[in-house]
Amino acid sequence: MLSAHEIEFLDTHGYLNLGQLLSPAEVVAVNARLEDIMTEEGERAGAELADSKLIRYPREEGADRLADLVNKGSVFDVFYTHPRVLAGIEAVLGAEYKLSSLNYRAAKPGKGLQKLHVDFRNAVATDGFKVCNSIWLLDDFAADNGSTRIVPGTHRSELLPEQVMDDPYDTHPDEIRIIAPAGSVFIFNSHVWHGGTTNMTNRDRRSIHSYFCTRDQPQQIDQRRYIKEETRQRIGAKGCWVLDV
Repeated sequence: MLSAHEIEFLDTHGYLNLGQLLSPAEVVAVNARLEDIMTEEGERAGAELADSKLIRYPREEGADRLADLVNKGSVFDVFYTHPRVLAGIEAVLGAEYKLSSLNYRAAKPGKGLQKLHVDFRNAVATDGFKVCNSIWLLDDFAADNGSTRIVPGTHRSELLPEQVMDDPYDTHPDEIRIIAPAGSVFIFNSHVWHGGTTNMTNRDRRSIHSYFCTRDQPQQIDQRRYIKEETRQRIGAKGCWVLDV
């Protein structure tokens, strides 16, 4: 599902634009469901993150969060089963991968800045890549609304941002921004340096992250703990394999 050129680009730069995998109607439907969940869960929104020992800051100031979207509607199934996404994950992690978490993040106006970081325990991988992410754009990503930044090629670095930069919150001279229309999907090796930027607009900047790891690693959200029988029946054998349930 990926061309040789796409695989080479991902391997070299640590990220890849997969194009618009969601139609405008699908984006509207997903955002509507997310609004419903935010209303339903209220102060408990994203509560599953608090149970994860792998997420350092479960209550991120300046961003709305939701977790365990696997069990919150069939509209989210595509986020961890799309063939092009899975092909990209396999290109980074190999054939033995699984979903680690399916979460929502919306950077609030005036907020959203993250330091440059990696997603593997903030440590350099020494024996192969262990984690890989895909970000699904639910709004147009622009230069002023908190779009994600990536420093291409740093997944091959033996150093972390804080070992190189005086302040990892600063702009890196080599960073690029994910700028693309809603419905687009970017995959990135989670060992590449990346982070959210400040949303300078008066609207939320919304996205969903389908985050994967190798099968020997613990999941951010324990899928076996949370899996519902209706989800298991709906997603079939392939979906269950991806979730490792």
